[in-house]
Amino acid sequence: MPVVFPFTAIVGQDDLKRALLLNAVDPGLGGVLIRGERGAGKSTAARALAALLPPIRVVRGCRFHCDPQDPAHWCTECRARAAQGEPLEAVEIPTPFVNLPLAATEERVVGTLDIEAALQSGQRRFQPGLLAAANRGVLYIDEVNLLEDHLVDLLLDVAAMGVNYVEREGVSFQHPARFILVGSMNPEEGDLRPQLLDRFALVVDVKGVDNPVLRAQIMERHLAFERDPEGFYAEWEPRERALRQRLVAARARLPRVQHTEADLFTIAGLTTRFGVEGHRADLVILRAARAHAALEGRLHLTPEDLLRAAALALPHRLKHDPLETVTLSFQELRDALAQAQQQSRRWQRMTQAGQGPAQVDQAAKKVDRAARSTA
Repeated sequence: MPVVFPFTAIVGQDDLKRALLLNAVDPGLGGVLIRGERGAGKSTAARALAALLPPIRVVRGCRFHCDPQDPAHWCTECRARAAQGEPLEAVEIPTPFVNLPLAATEERVVGTLDIEAALQSGQRRFQPGLLAAANRGVLYIDEVNLLEDHLVDLLLDVAAMGVNYVEREGVSFQHPARFILVGSMNPEEGDLRPQLLDRFALVVDVKGVDNPVLRAQIMERHLAFERDPEGFYAEWEPRERALRQRLVAARARLPRVQHTEADLFTIAGLTTRFGVEGHRADLVILRAARAHAALEGRLHLTPEDLLRAAALALPHRLKHDPLETVTLSFQELRDALAQAQQQSRRWQRMTQAGQGPAQVDQAAKKVDRAARSTA
């Protein structure tokens, strides 16, 4: 197996690394889209994440990497084997990393009928696709903006459901398809439709580092890696191992991370402040904030967790003119969060005072109008 550039050796790009790590803590978060110029390290970071993730335990012989401890999400084949009384042994494999090529067809992505088996034995057998190979791993799409829209839509649907349902030539099959979806693109080559962009949980805009000292450090590390990949990785392996253990601990901690009613009000106030449509952004911010808290070793949310989550979940969802570049500074976001926290305290006092829904709604609108007028 080829040695991959270590995740912990990546210089700078803190937002990019944070977005990837949050998805690693909570694989159901909804993926990350990396936008940026050529040569900014987008694919390097995605591959490094997959190599960083701990190995997974799978059912021996399963073509879909089913988890032996999670029968509720087994594929059709594992269910049939278990129903026949066959013991399902467990083996350990590296976390899968699948690179989806632009030329991939829908059949190659979702799977199709195994023609060879049909011709040789007359049996209709399912041939897994790339979604099966990526289950419980990382699915990476370089230049996702150049992929056909219907394929992007299909991938996002499967990523959201966690299951791939296939109907092909009389063959009906389903298998788990839970993966961390990572897309990358160069905006100069065209953007994604807003409907598809919104469905990526987090979006990071990256560019080349503009600090000469850090740029020199990037060259030094890449040259050292090219000369001796194994030796370079061995040098960084203790840091990789430490971060891997931190991820494992964060995953175990995540279900115990608590949020309060005040956190929900704050998130709602923040998305309302920026006029975000729909409710996906609210849910993404909450999940990302919980993942951030788990990664930092906490069991409750702090303003910093909400701020870091919002910085990755909001900018690509702001309303703007198609020809306009959206910018949202960290200070703007911090100020908006402070206002949302003030609104949250007012809304909580209303609900605790026992006011009816109509009165609370009317008062909340008044508070929101006042906040907008001072923004």
